[in-house]
Amino acid sequence: MAKVCQLTGKKPATGNNRSHSMRATKRRFLPNTSKKTIVDPVTGKKVKVRISTRAQRTLLKNPGKFSAELKKLVKKSEKRNAKSQQA
Repeated sequence: MAKVCQLTGKKPATGNNRSHSMRATKRRFLPNTSKKTIVDPVTGKKVKVRISTRAQRTLLKNPGKFSAELKKLVKKSEKRNAKSQQA
């Protein structure tokens, strides 16, 4: 599963590990993400998302900040649920 925040778009970054002799080996810096169930403040619908801790803190402080992104995610989850119910 991809470690990408669905609200902010934060992705893994690349860089180097540095040993004592300053030898560089490639590595990835992964964002701190977790799965949460969020209630859209406008529609009141629940949606499960993978979001970064920075986005979680922003939502606590300002719940309407990501309303456009949440609306897209709610539509996407409704489509997914409709497809699974048809099959």
